[in-house]
Amino acid sequence: MTDPARMVELWRGGLLESWHTGHAAVWSADGGLVEAWGDPGTVIFPRSSCKMMQALPLLETGAGAGLSSQRLALACASHQGAELHTGHVGRWLSDLGLGEADLRCGAHMPADTAERDRLIRAHEEPCQIHNNCSGKHAGFLMLSQHLKAGPDYVEIDHPVQQAVRTAFEEVTDEASPGYGIDGCSAPNFATTVAGLARAMAFFAGASTGGGVRERSAARLVEAMIAHPDLVAGEGRACTELMRAMGGRAAIKTGAEAVFVAIVPEKRLGIALKIVDGSTRASEAAIAALLVRHGLLDPEHPAARKRLDAIQTNWRGRETGILRAAPGFP
Repeated sequence: MTDPARMVELWRGGLLESWHTGHAAVWSADGGLVEAWGDPGTVIFPRSSCKMMQALPLLETGAGAGLSSQRLALACASHQGAELHTGHVGRWLSDLGLGEADLRCGAHMPADTAERDRLIRAHEEPCQIHNNCSGKHAGFLMLSQHLKAGPDYVEIDHPVQQAVRTAFEEVTDEASPGYGIDGCSAPNFATTVAGLARAMAFFAGASTGGGVRERSAARLVEAMIAHPDLVAGEGRACTELMRAMGGRAAIKTGAEAVFVAIVPEKRLGIALKIVDGSTRASEAAIAALLVRHGLLDPEHPAARKRLDAIQTNWRGRETGILRAAPGFP
């Protein structure tokens, strides 16, 4: 087993203060593994970076055949819980003849400042539609209705999750060694970093003129690229970096510092995992890989916010810099 590679460093006063290590792989839909850092065979939980895989059965079964690109983007989203997001999800549930109580994701305070402040002023509690995974769960409910299955769609033996596992294992081309329960209560199937990159390469190479699975994957990628605001939200790395790339790639973060990219024009999939779970490091690392492959201008504000990022203190004084480690990428 190869040790994790040093990927991101924080410098202060001319001294290396801290660093983050991880594993990464770049996979070609045509030629397999292109390059890797650390050990691409490391088994990880992809967390929310795999939401497009979890959404595949929604389209493959025909359950979501008529869905708008906005709803497909939300099925792949880890959104902020802004009115933009909750409005779409609420209407989707209503169209299914369902409501917030039918969700199984749990409730948490939205990350969106305006919506959080509105709830506080109104003395209201957040509901499950505010959950960052509520779009994915609306898709699960739609699929469950189509399969005429029961209401507890997050259970591992439910037909929805069995369909997700089948799709997941087929596009990663790996038998998953197991699963964990995600923050939203859905099973999260484990795979290797290489398997995750391989799956993203499948999405990158998918064509609307291909078979059912390819067409489904292509629609999901197109929806993510068309609606970066729905995939995450204002101020978030997924949204800002997709906008900065002008539609050239779809990217998605996952908890505990996982990040993936789907690059249709180059038929490449990218996956990375920062060992210590640092979000600042995963955002810097994905930005560095996007720059490496000519997709992201390193001087774009969205890139500079995360890579070669000047650190300042509360008085605005420069204190250090967060940058890619020598040799990465």
